[in-house]
Amino acid sequence: MTIATTPTTSEALAPLEIPGPVARVPSLEELHRLTEVPDRPVVYRGVTWGFYRQLVDSIPQGSGLHVDYDGRDLQVMTKGLDHEDFRWLFGLFIAVVTEELAIPYKGLGETTWARPTIARGLESDQCYLFAPEKLAQFTAARRRGSRDIADYPNPDLAVEVDISRPEVDRAAIYAALQVVEIWRFHGGQVFMERLTSQGTYEAVVSSGFLPVQAEDVRRWVVDEDTSDDSTWARRLREEIRWRQG
Repeated sequence: MTIATTPTTSEALAPLEIPGPVARVPSLEELHRLTEVPDRPVVYRGVTWGFYRQLVDSIPQGSGLHVDYDGRDLQVMTKGLDHEDFRWLFGLFIAVVTEELAIPYKGLGETTWARPTIARGLESDQCYLFAPEKLAQFTAARRRGSRDIADYPNPDLAVEVDISRPEVDRAAIYAALQVVEIWRFHGGQVFMERLTSQGTYEAVVSSGFLPVQAEDVRRWVVDEDTSDDSTWARRLREEIRWRQG
């Protein structure tokens, strides 16, 4: 697989570690104070599923706090400008490609996937459904007006933008959720990975859901001029149409 070597402008930040056992779930005010440095992970070591659920349930929607739990350790952080810029570009890239090629999908953004059956949970930077049966399940749940995440299927594809190194085992969480494909972005590099029958992820050159390679994505989110989203998206559409003949 071709890998980019272009660095991002941000330096990885050393995590703030809070060793266990932790007596109580921090308040929202405490969390905001601990995570005041964007993209610096705050890690609680050796906590329970109950601790994770209580913490996640205490965070209001739109707080800007990103929480992942791998069954043992919990990471929480706020996301900075670089992170959100690349997260948006990945989402826009996928939206343009699927629209131009008429590929059915459903984007679920930064949904929190907290599953008690596996005692793990995370929030993707972007996530998507592609499988027809999952799209049908999603549509049925929405028509019922369900707000219970248990009624919705796990994503097929997830995007991970890592400005700082993850301090929890997100790959293991995704594997437990049976997420088929992950696109990872770190240090100006794009990696595509597919879930194996052994429950691990291996690098692949091309996506299994979209007719694109890791190098294609890297070029558009790193090398191309992204100063104007509308112009960027128009150029991408033109290239797709040209390739389609």
